[in-house]
Amino acid sequence: MADLSEVPLGDLMKELQRRLECTNKPKKHLILIGPPGCGKGTQSPIIKNEHCLCHLATGDMLRAAVASQTKLGVEAKKAMEAGALAKKAMEAGALVSDEIVVGLIKEALERPECSRGFILDGFPRTLEQARKLDNMLNSKGAGIDAVLDFDVPDSLLVERVTGRWIHPASGRSYHSRFAPPKVPGRDDVTGEPLVQRKDDNADTLKNRLKAFHAQTKPVIDYYRSKVVKLEAERAPEAVSKQIREALSKIKHLDD
Repeated sequence: MADLSEVPLGDLMKELQRRLECTNKPKKHLILIGPPGCGKGTQSPIIKNEHCLCHLATGDMLRAAVASQTKLGVEAKKAMEAGALAKKAMEAGALVSDEIVVGLIKEALERPECSRGFILDGFPRTLEQARKLDNMLNSKGAGIDAVLDFDVPDSLLVERVTGRWIHPASGRSYHSRFAPPKVPGRDDVTGEPLVQRKDDNADTLKNRLKAFHAQTKPVIDYYRSKVVKLEAERAPEAVSKQIREALSKIKHLDD
């Protein structure tokens, strides 16, 4: 049990109030779909906090399961190839069976932090995965309430992604146009050099976008009645407003 003796009383009361408010929040099971650079990473924490949801990213779940050596984690590790391919599978779930990923999601639903629902990011990627996810949720009397489709023109995504710069030690990110560092090529805090991810180049991104559109179109078509298309090229505040308006109209299956 965590030692709360050093936590200020005011902070404890705020957390208690937050948890009480969460009990009155309607349940929501959401899927986020969008290509690299679409803004999901910006909006996910906002949705999570405002609706008391847990954020389920398949890559994170796989890494956690393997690290904790759960039954599904052991199965996932066996499914991965050694070396670089194993690392790739850990990040993308590419070499892990759909059944394992769906099983991890099913386990997550039992956790207290997922009691009001979830944000599912990175899954399903294919029509078959969507069907398996729905079968699992239906067996628990649940279902997907909305699919947020982060729509951004490919040309803008190329500009967003190829302009990204990272400070490796801290994870601070910059953009040569939209959020430039004070000194070009240098971290604002430490002054250390910034780097670009090797995949943050136009050719790689265009290939990823082509694969993304081909793979996810059937998923979007499958969930057509639940899809909320977001104008995700707009400013983050405007995208948040679109999401709030859309989610306010959702009636969860259990409500």
